[in-house]
Amino acid sequence: MPEPRDLLQSADDEARALARSLLARARHAALAVTDPATGTPGISLIAFGLDPEGLPLTLVSALAPHREALRLHPEAAILVGEPGERGDPLTHPRLMVKVRAAFVPRTAPEHGALRAHWLATHPKAKLYVDFPDFAFVRLAPVSAVLNGGFGRAWRLAPEDLRPE
Repeated sequence: MPEPRDLLQSADDEARALARSLLARARHAALAVTDPATGTPGISLIAFGLDPEGLPLTLVSALAPHREALRLHPEAAILVGEPGERGDPLTHPRLMVKVRAAFVPRTAPEHGALRAHWLATHPKAKLYVDFPDFAFVRLAPVSAVLNGGFGRAWRLAPEDLRPE
């Protein structure tokens, strides 16, 4: 049986710009994790943003099942991109990023800067950001697929997602 050919294009400047824009505008994302109890996939809607260096970040409560899933199985994926007001949602751009989660301890030197940066873009989080059960989680990109709309798809590397 012949090997299936890869229909995704290599990243170019257009794809990089679109992917970075989708990440920068996103304030929430779908997060895919592995359920530690069953080994099956699960999806959650999470608060989402970028850290001061422009890399994916979230803030999660210990009450959220995806927190334990990320702690035990840090390999995950996020999906960002909003459908437009008109037309088929599948014609609008979206970005799937495979990530590796890393929790940021409250004692880490960068925690204060992450908190300030997060509150600048997520002001309502002031109500709970300091609760002891909340933690920042860096979502380090491993690879990505950008679907730019009908017939436009690219494979991206972590460096393609970094701001210039």
